[in-house]
Amino acid sequence: MLSRLMSGSDRSLDREFNCTVRLLDDSEYTCTVQRDAKGQWLFEQVCQHLNLLEKDYFGIRFVDPDKQRHWLECSKAITKQMRSQPPYTMCLRVKFYPPDPAALKEEITRYLVFLQIKRDLYHGRLLCKSSDAATLAAFILQAEIGDYDPGKHPEGYSSKFQFFPKHSERLEHRIAEIHKSELIGLSPETAELNFLKKAQTLETYGVDPHPSKDVSGNAAFLAFTPFGFVVLQGNRRIHFLKWNEVTKLKFEGKTFHIYATHQEDQKIILTYFAPTPEACKHLWKCGVENQAFYQFEKSSQVRTVSSSNLFFKGSRFRYSGKVAKEVMEQSAKIRREPPEIHRAGLVPSRSCPSITHGPRQSSVPRTRRRAVHISIMEGLESLRDSGHSTPVRSVSNGNSFLRSYGNGAEGGHGTAEFSEDSYSPSDSVLPTPVSNDPSDLAQVRHTNGPRRNQEEGGTELCTQKQERPQGVKPKGKRSQLEKTRPTQHGPEEGVNQVISSLARLFLVTLALLFALLLLLIVLTESELDLAFLRDIRRTPEFQQFHYEYFCPLRRWLACKLRWMGGHLINK
Repeated sequence: MLSRLMSGSDRSLDREFNCTVRLLDDSEYTCTVQRDAKGQWLFEQVCQHLNLLEKDYFGIRFVDPDKQRHWLECSKAITKQMRSQPPYTMCLRVKFYPPDPAALKEEITRYLVFLQIKRDLYHGRLLCKSSDAATLAAFILQAEIGDYDPGKHPEGYSSKFQFFPKHSERLEHRIAEIHKSELIGLSPETAELNFLKKAQTLETYGVDPHPSKDVSGNAAFLAFTPFGFVVLQGNRRIHFLKWNEVTKLKFEGKTFHIYATHQEDQKIILTYFAPTPEACKHLWKCGVENQAFYQFEKSSQVRTVSSSNLFFKGSRFRYSGKVAKEVMEQSAKIRREPPEIHRAGLVPSRSCPSITHGPRQSSVPRTRRRAVHISIMEGLESLRDSGHSTPVRSVSNGNSFLRSYGNGAEGGHGTAEFSEDSYSPSDSVLPTPVSNDPSDLAQVRHTNGPRRNQEEGGTELCTQKQERPQGVKPKGKRSQLEKTRPTQHGPEEGVNQVISSLARLFLVTLALLFALLLLLIVLTESELDLAFLRDIRRTPEFQQFHYEYFCPLRRWLACKLRWMGGHLINK
């Protein structure tokens, strides 16, 4: 009896497992999950724990054993998406950034988006000029510690907070000045709302960067925002395509293609290479989901998309949630008392130390920092559209390339740089893998021609600029004209793709015909007395086909074979 009870308890344990979800304030929510539970069940549990109704902007993210990030799909079982054994640890993150975060219905939603953007600011995903950076940091201070109090906040108090990857003393003083003089009396919710309004105006708002390489082997970051698809390379935004301009997203192996219709109905194709095939598939699925969420009017308009032009090749995926317009309409119908918000305050944070009292981080000595202001946030300028440095293949004319120029808010056409260093976002919790196989790099180098020397470390795929004396020209590097000159692509690539697709179609057709022929022979010539074969043979249609078509054809083929055999023997 005792052994039977123990075996029953073991079986119940096998049907359940523990799952921990790390929330945006770095607290943790742990629950027991049935083995056949779907992702929607876990997501609903987390939203219920947070008392969150505007939940369609959020998602649960996890990392597989290969350090590849994934979004948990609500329509699939949790265990079928995992490649490791329980217990599982996941993270709640903003999946679709609101186009206007200040227009969100409930304060709890705005607070969670505020935590996400504060995290983006710390990890270097949200970049801005120094004046905007000081304003954003001051809003964070006001939201977390309240009004300036000389008794509680001694001189240099802002230096004990880490808002950015790196920052200088000059920026710290400016943050403290704004906090002391301009934000007195603002409640935490008002400071957070002003923070969201300011962050929404920045051109890197909503950027979740995916590291990649262009056709020349240069590092780039691809991202999907509420307003379209962007490419960040070096310290510039080199591409921006609105969602209504993007016509198709496709991937094959590590290669990711973006098809778009640009100005004057001219079609363009952008090609990039992800670190791994899994990273490329994740990039494609993120693009498909973001385009469906922001572009369509209704979720019923969303269709299943394929990663390939042929039905029998590639991956198929369909976004199954609500779209942005439906989410806004549903939010407008919310009628309840605002839920109580438990703000994190000065609770230590694992990945966003802006709310800790630890010393700020810096890469140079304090005395040198004053002289050179090497901080990444000092000297930041507004990020604008600039001339393409990546070749764009034109579909309408195979020998021509497009170069689009930005039309930013100020109407400037020059190249705008947002930092002295390369764009290098980091995420200490959820890294993206980088292939270390030399053969992969050699393949990219062989396919795309010579590439620049670059240092790759961890998850950062960015070209590090080296300091050199003023007036000394760099040696061994191409001129700026050579860097921006597009590589010529002939029509052979398109012809080869068409031929390979036709060849695959021909082979699949032959295989289907061969399978049908085998089935026909089994039906007509074999003596197998299986149930489904017997039912087919008894149908009037099969009997008519057998006596009127198949038997005459068999006699004709036998006659021809006997004639050919006699002809060969006589010779």
